[in-house]
Amino acid sequence: MEITLHAPLDMHLHLREGAMLQTVAPLSARDFAAAVVMPNLVPPVTSLERLLAYREAIVAAAQPHQFLPLMTLFFQDYDEASLRAARPHIIGVKLYPDGVTTNSAGGVSDLAAVEPTLALLERLAIPLLVHGESHGFVLDREAEFLPVYERWAQRFPQLTIVMEHITTAGALQLLQRYPNLAATVTLHHLLITLDDVAGGLLCPHLFCKPIAKRPEDREALLAAALAAQPRLMFGSDSAPHPVDRKEAAGCAAGVFTAPVILPLLVDLFARHHALERLQAFVSDNARAVYGFTPPAKPVTLRQEAWQVPARYGTVVPFYANQTLAWRVEVPRV
Repeated sequence: MEITLHAPLDMHLHLREGAMLQTVAPLSARDFAAAVVMPNLVPPVTSLERLLAYREAIVAAAQPHQFLPLMTLFFQDYDEASLRAARPHIIGVKLYPDGVTTNSAGGVSDLAAVEPTLALLERLAIPLLVHGESHGFVLDREAEFLPVYERWAQRFPQLTIVMEHITTAGALQLLQRYPNLAATVTLHHLLITLDDVAGGLLCPHLFCKPIAKRPEDREALLAAALAAQPRLMFGSDSAPHPVDRKEAAGCAAGVFTAPVILPLLVDLFARHHALERLQAFVSDNARAVYGFTPPAKPVTLRQEAWQVPARYGTVVPFYANQTLAWRVEVPRV
């Protein structure tokens, strides 16, 4: 059995720099036509010069695969001239509350103070992408941020606001109330709960931010994904860290899913008799939300068992050493 997806899109991806970029970029570039690339490097991507250099490095690392990096700027108090200059080269601006996740130091510390910049983004039709968490109790951080999304959705009705990597049923309910809200959801949040992370022996390779939540949240997310709700998009939040930063005190947050995304999504949708809606979830919804046409790139998966490697370079992948039922048919390049 085979299935072909047309221009699959990863709407939230971490590619890092240097040797790590060389390791992970080809894995995403093989399976996806394009991806929204996160700007939280060290230092972050805050200038057009740095953004264009990073894009060039990604394109080089992705060779020989056809792959379009959709670039983002790290949120700060930009002036109109800077945003106008960057606009042809970006798909959005990414807002991180200060210190809320990996490499988010220097993010926003005063959420009220950002509104003049949000008004500018609205006027220039530049989407706002948000890591929506507070600094409260870890299981409540997304829920505590939802009123912020609601306030911004009301105050800036023409601004597209993307709630990144949502993890709760509450976020899905908010998504239905405002047409200018959209959301991404990850593969791992469709499959795991906090029990998988810390219910037995601690599993550092499943530790991420936002942290996996309760079974009822996972079931709500899965139902919405399987139904291909129109403003819900796939975004992997695949976030590689070397093994010595994961299997360590002060474990880095991030799940590296890039090599297994499409095989696991096909298997998941097939088991729930929803394969006909996978195309919308992994591509069509994002095209509509962002209003863009990705490069034509068919990606075919075949029902054929394979074993996920223990590592890719220095990174342990999601489902390491496990056998998957579907395999991406690698194109001749």
